[in-house]
Amino acid sequence: MAVGSLEKITTTKGRSSLWLILLAPGALLVVVVVAAILFVASQPSVVSDSTALAKVTMALGGGKVLSVRVTGPTGKTIPVTLSGGRIFPQIKLRPNERVSIVAVVQRPGWIGWLTGSRDKETLTLNTPSTALDSQYLTLARDAPIRLSFNHPISVLSYGQPGALVRHAFAKPEVEVALVRPSVAGTIDVAAAPRTWESAGTTRVTWFPAGGAASAVASPSPGTSISATTPIILTFSKPRTQVLGSALPKLSPAAAGHWSSVDSNTMVFKPSGYGFGLGATVNVSLPKGVKLVGASSGSASSGSWTVPPGSTVRVNQILAQLGYLPVRWHAAKRPVRLTAAAQLTAAIKPPRGHFSFIYRDTPGSLVALWNPNEQTVVTQGALNAFENARGLYGEDPTSSQVWQALIGAAISDQRSRFGYTYVMVSETSETLNLWHSGRTVLSTPVNTGIAAAPTATGVYPVFEHIPSGTMSGTNPDGSHYSDPGIPWISYFNGGDALHGFVRASYGFPQSLGCVEMPPATAGQVYPYTPIGTLVNVE
Repeated sequence: MAVGSLEKITTTKGRSSLWLILLAPGALLVVVVVAAILFVASQPSVVSDSTALAKVTMALGGGKVLSVRVTGPTGKTIPVTLSGGRIFPQIKLRPNERVSIVAVVQRPGWIGWLTGSRDKETLTLNTPSTALDSQYLTLARDAPIRLSFNHPISVLSYGQPGALVRHAFAKPEVEVALVRPSVAGTIDVAAAPRTWESAGTTRVTWFPAGGAASAVASPSPGTSISATTPIILTFSKPRTQVLGSALPKLSPAAAGHWSSVDSNTMVFKPSGYGFGLGATVNVSLPKGVKLVGASSGSASSGSWTVPPGSTVRVNQILAQLGYLPVRWHAAKRPVRLTAAAQLTAAIKPPRGHFSFIYRDTPGSLVALWNPNEQTVVTQGALNAFENARGLYGEDPTSSQVWQALIGAAISDQRSRFGYTYVMVSETSETLNLWHSGRTVLSTPVNTGIAAAPTATGVYPVFEHIPSGTMSGTNPDGSHYSDPGIPWISYFNGGDALHGFVRASYGFPQSLGCVEMPPATAGQVYPYTPIGTLVNVE
């Protein structure tokens, strides 16, 4: 009985050891599996996000983000903020821009003891992008402008170039309807899937429904443009189908050329002085092609106007070039020496002020000056400038004169002559010649008799010859013709400064001219070129 009990007990212990031996590998496997699960669960990660650039997901038991570094495609660091684990750029990123993210996370204590206290996670991605399904839209009457995108957008900017209005959406949209402001037209559109992205603009053009070919011009015909504004034509059909090998007709001809932008669009890019100041620009299309959405022009043509140049800017340039008795002082830095910058300044003059160069400038000359008007002072200076440039007789407001003024300003082609002002008194029968701050000479003269007086007023010299024949009608109706008159400067019709032999001077004796002794006239003559002001009082 005792032996049997002992045997049973021995047998039972043997089985328990056997089970322990058999169970030991399974227990080890469980431990390994649990450890693996804990390791995986303890791993943080960086993943893409629907609103942020990316998101840091925390491990089992939590943790702390120690640092996040984001770099762009060139390796330059992108500043970011972290909110709720989400990473937001502090600067605008471009759609489809390649960025790399490195996040360092500290694990909680017990997991850190098991798997390591820190972990570094990386992610490389392209920022989301989107594109319009079509930039050429044919719209039924009264239909809105409906923009469709191939991926949802969170922000949309649209409007005319330089004046886009930004709209952010509460939730991403793939289609947006805009109010249609006209039958046809163009707008610039910039869309981005994320609010922290910037986006390049795409030009959207819409046309009315119909089978005939049509075109939209930008800027809109009937508007004012600068001399160098490009004119863009967008056709409802591929331009090769509409125009063939022909080009739109531009009149008057201007420096520049037509070029293709895409299958439906072409642009005229002015060069140099472009259309010119004060020009009316016309563009004509082939018969059967309708220019739609225009406020000016016929069914197949449109026109634009370029504002004329400002008198203020004329005076600024003439002062800079030394043709006026004043200096021009710009309030800020001078206008850049390029045709485009100078053309802009011609319409919108820079701010500043004028000052007289000479302390003893005659009071009557000071009284004549007005920088905001084309007074006789400006007229005389323009005449002098045109004469120096071989343009005398041209309309002073013409594009050709403006080009010459701007060209001279760019190349700093100054007048070195100085400034002359001639004062004639019919009361004292004297002439005072003032030049660049000093009175050069004073002399007795003969002005017109009562029957043929010298007209009072201020006049620029318009003809300047060393000698010539002077002819006309005497008060009694007879005619005269005097050859060989020396040192003639015509300033008002037939009235001139010139030399003439008389027995005496200082009395009204002429038929309207201002006569001087020939030798004295020879001294005056070099100081009175075309444009010189003669003031008769």
